[in-house]
Amino acid sequence: MGTRTFVNDRASFLLSRNWRRGVDMPLALTVAALIVFGLIMLYSASFDFSFSEYGSATYMFKRQVRWLGLGLLAAFVLSLFDYHQWRRMVLPAMLVTIGLLVAVLLINEIRLGASRTLINGSYQPSEVAKLMAVVYIAVWLYAKRQFLHDVTIGLIPLGVILGIIGGLIYLQPDLSAAATVFILGGLLFFLAGAEIRQIVLLLILAFVMGWVVVQFSVTGQDRVHSFLAGLQDPTTASYHVQRSFEAVIKGGILGVGLGKADTKLTGLPFAPTDSIFAVVAEEFGLFGAALLISLYAALVWRGLVIARRAPDMLGTLLASGMAFWIGIEALINMSVMVGLMPFAGNALPFISAGGSNLISTLSAIGIMLNVSRQSSEHVTLAEDEWRSFGAVIDLRRRDGRRSVSRARRSQRPQR
Repeated sequence: MGTRTFVNDRASFLLSRNWRRGVDMPLALTVAALIVFGLIMLYSASFDFSFSEYGSATYMFKRQVRWLGLGLLAAFVLSLFDYHQWRRMVLPAMLVTIGLLVAVLLINEIRLGASRTLINGSYQPSEVAKLMAVVYIAVWLYAKRQFLHDVTIGLIPLGVILGIIGGLIYLQPDLSAAATVFILGGLLFFLAGAEIRQIVLLLILAFVMGWVVVQFSVTGQDRVHSFLAGLQDPTTASYHVQRSFEAVIKGGILGVGLGKADTKLTGLPFAPTDSIFAVVAEEFGLFGAALLISLYAALVWRGLVIARRAPDMLGTLLASGMAFWIGIEALINMSVMVGLMPFAGNALPFISAGGSNLISTLSAIGIMLNVSRQSSEHVTLAEDEWRSFGAVIDLRRRDGRRSVSRARRSQRPQR
C-alpha cells in the first residue's frame, strides 16, 4: 500500500513538473489575476439579476464557476497538445465549426433579437468560430508561406476563407464577431510577411465590405448613427451608452466600493455580460479600470514575447493571433462602454458572464502556453523553414535597431 502511494505521488510530481517546464509564468499569473477579478465582478454585477430571473443571487456566479472548470481543463489539455498537430486536425475542426454556425441559422433560436445560440441559449458557436478562425488562418498561412506574395494564391483565397466564416456569423446577426474575424485575418496575413501593397489592398477591401454591410444592415445603420450622434452630443447617445457614462461618472477616480454600484440595479442593460466594464468603472473608479486595462496589456505583451520566441512561423502566428484576439475583444468592449466605438455586444474576456466565451478564451491561453513550452525545448528549424516576425514587436529593443523586422528565411548553418 505504501509503495503504491509513493508511486502515485511520484507520478503526480513528475507530471506537474513536466507541465510547469517552459510555461510562461507571467502569462499564467496575469490570466489568474483576470479570472479572480472576473469572478468577483461577476458576482457583484449579477446577484440582483440572478435573484430576479432565477430566484438565486448566486445562480450566474455558480454557473460561471462550472464553465471556468471546463475552461481550465481545456487550457491544460491544449497546453500539452503539440500545436503542430493542428495542421492535420484543423480542416475537420473548421468543418464542424461551420456546421455549427449553419445549425444556428437553421434552428433560429431567437434571443434578444438575434439567433446566436444552440441548446436553450447555453452554447454560442460564434465564440468557438473566432478561436478556430485564428487556428485555421495560421495553419493556412503557414502552409502557403511561399506563395503569400501571389495575389491569386495568397490574398484572394484568404478573403474567401474570411468571407465564409464572417458571413455566417454576420447572418446571425453578430456584427462584432464578424468584424473581429476579419481584423484577425488581416493581422495574421500581415504577421506572415505580406507585402505593403497587399496590406493596402486588404484594408481597402475591408473598408468597402464594412461600408456595404452597414448600408444593407438595419442594425448596423442604427448603431453607426447612434454612435455618430453620441460623438457630437453625449446626451443623444443610445440609452445603453448613456447609462454606462452615468456609471463611469459616479465611479470617479477610486469608485464607490465593491458591490455598492447602483446603476446596475436601476436599468444598466446587460450588467453581468456586455456592460460589466461599466460596473467595474463605477465600483473601482478610473483606477480599477486602468488596472484592468493594464492586465489585458500585460497579456498581449506576453503573447507577443511568446510569439517572438516561437520555434517556427506556425507558433509565431498562433501565439500572436491568440494574444491579439483577446486584446481586440477587450478593446472593443471597453471602447463601446465609453462611447468610442459603435455598440458591438461582445463579451469582456474573463470578466463577462458566458461559458462559450470563457472556454474559448482559456483554450486560446492553452495554445499560447503550448507554444511557450515548445520554445523552451530548443526545437531546431528546418533549413527551408520561414521565420517571420512580421509585425511582432521586439519589446526588448536591445540592439537599437528597428523593432519590427521583415519576413525572412532562416539562415543555413555555417560549416
